[in-house]
Amino acid sequence: MHSLWIKNVRLLDPSQDIDVVGSVVVQNGSIQRVITGKSDADVHGAVLDASGLVLAPGFIDLHCHLREPGEEYKETIATGTLAAARGGFTTVCCMPNTQPPIDDVASVEYVLDTARREGRVRVHPIACVTRGRKGRELVEMAELAGAGVVGFSDDGSPVYDTLLMRSALSYGLLTGLPVMDHCEDPALVAGGCMNEGPVATLLGLRGISAESEEALVARDIALSKLTGGWVHICHVSTRGSVELIRRAKNEGIRVTAEVTPQHLTLTDEWVMGHTDGKPLSAPLGLTAYDTSARVAPPLRSQADTEALVDALREGVIDAIATDHAPHDAISKATTFEAAASGISCFETAFGSLMGLVHGGRLSLSQVVEQLTVGPARLLGERYAERATLKEGTVADLVLFDPDREWVVDTNAFASKGKNTPLSGVTLKGKVVGTVVGGELAYADETLKLSEK
Repeated sequence: MHSLWIKNVRLLDPSQDIDVVGSVVVQNGSIQRVITGKSDADVHGAVLDASGLVLAPGFIDLHCHLREPGEEYKETIATGTLAAARGGFTTVCCMPNTQPPIDDVASVEYVLDTARREGRVRVHPIACVTRGRKGRELVEMAELAGAGVVGFSDDGSPVYDTLLMRSALSYGLLTGLPVMDHCEDPALVAGGCMNEGPVATLLGLRGISAESEEALVARDIALSKLTGGWVHICHVSTRGSVELIRRAKNEGIRVTAEVTPQHLTLTDEWVMGHTDGKPLSAPLGLTAYDTSARVAPPLRSQADTEALVDALREGVIDAIATDHAPHDAISKATTFEAAASGISCFETAFGSLMGLVHGGRLSLSQVVEQLTVGPARLLGERYAERATLKEGTVADLVLFDPDREWVVDTNAFASKGKNTPLSGVTLKGKVVGTVVGGELAYADETLKLSEK
């Protein structure tokens, strides 16, 4: 698309503290002009009247699973990035727990090449911390950084060996990239499948304590203080972790953190199933033991979700990341204890987060900031232009209707993963279009382009 004029739209750009009605002219992949107020533009090309919609920088996801190579029956780079585009994401960072794991230059190049050919959005790989994610030997971190990875993680597993984690943080200093740890102590998690608490007791399921996360968060913070290395805490889920991170930041320790939409908006009560978007109050009926609500770390208590929202608003947590984890139906169609952990959430992330906006717990600007400015800041200075509407920057954009209600229909998902506890739930807030590098990566049926 040579040029695109998006007119009569609400421009929302937290990086510049802008929230006005105006228009944006996109040419040759960049934002050429930003016009405030209603105006005509001298544009020859596609015109989109976006009255009633919001235009913001495209969302950036620090943490997702595209499953390729090796588990293409769960997701591919093609299907995952289409789902990301439908969710408003223009940049995604994919985790390395694939088959084989992304632990060498060849596997990084495979992901990058496949994404260039088949991806709808920008894809940046995250490499393993240890070879094969086996927790025994560090990868060649400098070599992988040179190949284009944006971080290191054994996600799905922690770096459990303390000496190895210390070495990873030390070597990470040479690359300028974070070590992104999945903080769950295997010894404390063993046999558990949901949050330890009254709901687990009621359902007769073995719980996973908050301390299983907090023990490794505390260790990682101590090692970051010791080495000066950058540790990033993935998918924070407990209020205790929030307090550890808050104190560490106050001490100047180099720790950053992310939180998922599900840990901000859902609680362990969703394991009991739901009706009309509300969790059931008793484990009765066919919807109980909902395996689509099994995730690692587990959905926590209401007090935990409230602490996470507060931490996001205060800046203790740096960004929202989806942890999009698609699974095939068989992996979830089993007992709760045996079910795979993970929620497919590219396409529901924004709608679920908007519940916090409509409920008055976060502002729209705060949500957009944590989906754009926050993750871009962690990725580095050269990614800043993807989180702004400044003239001359790359045209990575999202259009959404903050008030549009829609029912989650997993059969309509672009993702192969239909595993979400939100199936059948009505959400308020919908992405209707995504632009990547000046090209429409996704447009729903309500967007009407004309030519000028």
